[in-house]
Amino acid sequence: MHKIAVLISGGGSNLQSIIDNIETGYLKCSIEAVISDREGAYGIERAKAFGIKTYVLDRKLYGEKLSDEIYKILKDKVDLIVLAGFLSILKGALLREFKNRIINIHPSLIPSFCGKGMYGMKVHEKAIEYGVKFSGCTVHFVDDDTDTGPIILQRVVPVYSFDTPKSLQERVLREEHRALPDAIRYIIKGAVTVKGRNVIINDMQPGKDTGI
Repeated sequence: MHKIAVLISGGGSNLQSIIDNIETGYLKCSIEAVISDREGAYGIERAKAFGIKTYVLDRKLYGEKLSDEIYKILKDKVDLIVLAGFLSILKGALLREFKNRIINIHPSLIPSFCGKGMYGMKVHEKAIEYGVKFSGCTVHFVDDDTDTGPIILQRVVPVYSFDTPKSLQERVLREEHRALPDAIRYIIKGAVTVKGRNVIINDMQPGKDTGI
């Protein structure tokens, strides 16, 4: 069985979606650790409620050494690292040793509204400000830059003229809760092949898994 770690910074609703999908049997994996880079993140309480081992590595305390501390905890312990609303930038040995084994979910259709400073509600504010007709979420591999790794899958939602950042966030979040478990499932099934920037999902069925 695949072993995963989930990294969070806040409420952990995407973490909860992973837990729920493990409970139903959709995901055949175990969460070995949940790590927060912020004190007081509610996601830690979600993890504890299911008996999952938790760690708090406050980014204000660890600073540039945060990735090294995460690497010490997870080295040889997990097969996949999942960033579920994790706001710190990873680097160093952690990225090298877990190449194509770290995934992130971002609340837009990358390459739109992503990169440095684009997180949380800011993403939805920019999408509405720009006047896009569709937004969504992206699950991608993590590389040594911000939101630039190969895209695994995306889900699309409409953007309405009466939307607020909050209403758009809620619509996108519902898709995040589907997309992240789907991406994890593809990976643990061995259905994902990375060729440069192109990610091939070997058992994807058009119209079913693309979000279209």
